[in-house]
Amino acid sequence: MITIIAGTNRPNSNTLKVAKYYKQQLELKGMQANLLSLEHLPVDVLNSDMFGKRTEAFQKIQDLVSATEKFLFIMPEYNGSYPGVLKVLIDACNFPESFYDKKAALVGISSGKYGNIRGVDHFTGVCHYVHLNVLPLRLHIPNIKSELDLDGNLIKEDTIKFTNEQIDKFIHF
Repeated sequence: MITIIAGTNRPNSNTLKVAKYYKQQLELKGMQANLLSLEHLPVDVLNSDMFGKRTEAFQKIQDLVSATEKFLFIMPEYNGSYPGVLKVLIDACNFPESFYDKKAALVGISSGKYGNIRGVDHFTGVCHYVHLNVLPLRLHIPNIKSELDLDGNLIKEDTIKFTNEQIDKFIHF
């Protein structure tokens, strides 16, 4: 099972738009994918679901993570890295079985010109620590506001080319 994680809890984010785009593209290639937006983490996750405690709301997320074999993380740049809420998700999930020896693809986005290069590198280190195998082709999409149309589709030819390449490699990874 594939799960796409929109790595921010910001409502109506460009991250979620890109995650939905990837989901649509995977489905066009015959792959089913779940979409987990971090908007849906329990509000009090830091107090209610850390260190082995579980609410019913987070248990559903844990069950999805446990059943997932491949993760596709879409992460925006927050203060030169990835959002803290994404780290909260990783920390709240059961260790090591949630991610151990599973696979992941990483996509960084930013409104600036670097596409969250540092955040993707930082998150790669976290992935290695939890033994999550990362697809070598990590994408960085800069100037995200100019990359999406009103329907949330990527519109620049080179970005579409690279996302298709990453999706194809991810399917066979």
